[in-house]
Amino acid sequence: MGIKSLATVVEKTKIDQSKQSLEKQINSINHFLEKLVTNKSKNIAKGEREYESIQDFIANIRKEINSHLSHLEKKLCNEAETVLKEEKSKAMDLITEIEGKQKILKKMQDHLHIVIPHTSKLQSFLSVHQIEHQVHQCQRYVEDTENDERVREFEIKMKQNDELKKILIKLGSFESLGEVLVVKTVTDIMTMHQAPKDSQDQSYINNMTMNIETKIEINTRSIRDMICLMDGRVIVVKSGDKINLLTSDGKLQKKLPIPGRALSVTQINQNTIAITYPKEEAIKIFNLENETVAKVIKLYKQCYGLSFSNNSLAVGLSDDEIRIIDLEGNTLKSIQLESGSYLRNLVYCNERVIYSDTNCTSNVVYSFDVLGEKIWQYTQDLEGPEGLCTDTYGNIIVADYGSNSIIIISKDGQDSKVLIGDLPMIGEEDGLEGPFRICLKHNESSGFICDSTCLAKFKLSSG
Repeated sequence: MGIKSLATVVEKTKIDQSKQSLEKQINSINHFLEKLVTNKSKNIAKGEREYESIQDFIANIRKEINSHLSHLEKKLCNEAETVLKEEKSKAMDLITEIEGKQKILKKMQDHLHIVIPHTSKLQSFLSVHQIEHQVHQCQRYVEDTENDERVREFEIKMKQNDELKKILIKLGSFESLGEVLVVKTVTDIMTMHQAPKDSQDQSYINNMTMNIETKIEINTRSIRDMICLMDGRVIVVKSGDKINLLTSDGKLQKKLPIPGRALSVTQINQNTIAITYPKEEAIKIFNLENETVAKVIKLYKQCYGLSFSNNSLAVGLSDDEIRIIDLEGNTLKSIQLESGSYLRNLVYCNERVIYSDTNCTSNVVYSFDVLGEKIWQYTQDLEGPEGLCTDTYGNIIVADYGSNSIIIISKDGQDSKVLIGDLPMIGEEDGLEGPFRICLKHNESSGFICDSTCLAKFKLSSG
C-alpha cells in the first residue's frame, strides 16, 4: 500500500475530537487541583478552629480552677478575719482593764505624795493602811495575769490541708495538660465530579407512606425529647427530673434514677445512653443495665440537642456551635453557626449533622458536613420544624409543629414528601396536632410521634 502521506493522515484524523478530549482532560485536572486547594483551605480553617478549641479548653480549665480557688480563698479569709476579730476584742478588753488599774495606781501614788504629808498622824496611818490594802489587790491582779489567757501573745496561723500539698506535688509532676496530635484522614479527593443523583431515591420518597397505628393518651406537654432504643423500647425525657423508659408498645416500664434537669438523649450502645443537662453544662453517660451514671462530660457551655454516630457525639451548644466530641469529651470538630434558635433538634449520621432552626423569621432544616460546610438547606412546606430522625437510607423525617405535618426529605435535600399533612382529618386516626418529636426504631420502619395530645405509633411503607 505504500507509506501514506502526512497530509492524508492529518486529514483523516478527527482533530476536533482530539481537541475536545484534550480540553476535557485539562478541565478535569484543573477541577482536581481546584478541589485540592479548596479542601486544604478548609483544612487550614478547620485546624485554626481546633487550635482555638484547645485554647478554650485550657482557658475553661483555668477558669474553673480559679473559680474554686477564689471560693476557698474567700472562705479561708473569712475564717481568719473572724478569728482576728475575736482575739482583738479579747486583747482590747484586757488593755481597757489594765488602763483602769493604772488609773487606780496613779491615784494612790498622788495620795501618798500630796494628801498624807498634810494630815495628822492618825489620818496618815489610816490612809497608808487603806492604800496598802489597795496595792495588795493590784499585786494579786498582776499575779493572776499569769493564768489569764488574754495576756498570752496570740498568733494567727494556717494549718495547711495535707491534700493540697499532695495536689501541688501531683500538679508539679504533670509534664503537659494533654498531647496535641495530628490525625490524618484519607479523603476521596480523586472524585472529580459529584455522583449523579440516584433516581431510586426520588422514587423511594415518592412511594413512601406513613400510617398511624395506635394513639396512646398521655400528658405530652412536659416531654422534651424521645428516642427509640436498639431493642425497641423508648426513652422519654420530661421536664423536671423525669426520664422514663417505655416498652416497645409505648407503656411505662420504669422511671430511671438520673438526677438533674435533662433535655436531650441519644443511645451509644445496647446498654448506654447519653443525656444533656443545659444548666449543668454537661453530658451524663448513663448505664441502663446497672442504672448508674458512668461518666460526666463537662462542656463549660449550655448544651442542648445530642446525637451519636461513628463513636462520637454531636452536641448543640447554645445557638452558635455544634461540637463533635469523643466519649472522653475531647473536641474532634467544631461547626460554628449563626442559628436563630437554640440547637435542640439535631441528628448526626454519615459524617453529616442535620438540624432544624425555628424562629420568628425562618423555618429551615440544614445539613452540614463535619468540616462546617453547608451541604443544603430545606424550607419547603415548613412552618415550625422540631423533632428529626433518619431512616435506614439516610433520609430525614421532620415533625413540623406549625403545619401539623410529618415531612420526609431525601438525604441530598433535593426531594421531599408530606407523609402526614394538615388536612381535614385532624381528630381522625391519622391526624396530628402539633407534632414536635419523632423517633424511628433501629433498622425498622416503625416508631413513635409525640404531638400535643398523645404518643402515636406509626409505620412506614413504600410501594
